[in-house]
Amino acid sequence: MSGFPFTPDPRLTGLVIAHRNAALIADRVLPRLGMPVPTRQFRYLKFDFSQGITIPDTKVGRKGTPNQVEFYATEVADQVEDYGLSDVIPNDDVTNAPTGYDPRDFAATKLIELVDLDREVRVANVVFDAATYPSGNKETLSGTSQWDDPDSTPIEDVQDAMDAMIMRPNKLVLGRPVWTRLRRHPKIIAAISTSGTESGVATLTAVADLLEIPEIVVGDAWVNTAKKGQTVTRTRAWGKHAALLHVPASLSSTTDGTPAFGYTAVYGTRVSGETPAKVGLRGGVEITSGESVAEVIASSELGHLFTNAVS
Repeated sequence: MSGFPFTPDPRLTGLVIAHRNAALIADRVLPRLGMPVPTRQFRYLKFDFSQGITIPDTKVGRKGTPNQVEFYATEVADQVEDYGLSDVIPNDDVTNAPTGYDPRDFAATKLIELVDLDREVRVANVVFDAATYPSGNKETLSGTSQWDDPDSTPIEDVQDAMDAMIMRPNKLVLGRPVWTRLRRHPKIIAAISTSGTESGVATLTAVADLLEIPEIVVGDAWVNTAKKGQTVTRTRAWGKHAALLHVPASLSSTTDGTPAFGYTAVYGTRVSGETPAKVGLRGGVEITSGESVAEVIASSELGHLFTNAVS
């Protein structure tokens, strides 16, 4: 509460850091940099990819000198934002808790789960936002072109998009409804040997091999979109869209020069701790868990979006 100092708790911080070590979907789509940014404000590099495919005159005369070229990138300013939540726990709840259960531990982990879900929604929203992509790197499917129509051509759609991208994508990101229908598509099933299907349903590995894409990421998360107090309305965080992305397996910093569709800049480490709270007769604690991050779209040319991949 206001007027009390926040005290980070190494034990609680350890719990929320351990939670992040799980295979979070958001971290697979926009992975965290290996090195935290040194300050809240940071700069990252955007590249002009035409400089890598524009060939100058490379011929050198017997007494001539090689032509000079210059490689450059544009620095872009950005900053991390704080994301966190808190929960007030009366001291009586801690004192009277059953053996083996600490309400402070439970609160710390549940709070960070909600922070993670919020991050997953942010990542899904930016990756599946048509405004993120240049005009030639997006398309909206409709009618018989949608992948839940048996006459659609999902294999050709994905392969053609991959061939048109300036760098080969290494991830196909799908909402669960898209994957469920794609893996049952008759043309997918027909293109895969029986070893790659189970009762008429294609496996992730088989479809990845067919499309020659190293990883397929399926977003499963549900989100309640109703306002507080209203009847719960469940919505898929990743919707009915699909995106091809080129995201390196690891990135060290915002300026390491490795082209990437996007990544997550991190400031410091996750934190969880407590503040004394004036609650009940014997007081209590306010548990807070959170982190400071920024989701960065560094090179939108390294992605291709299919909006409304299924109906």
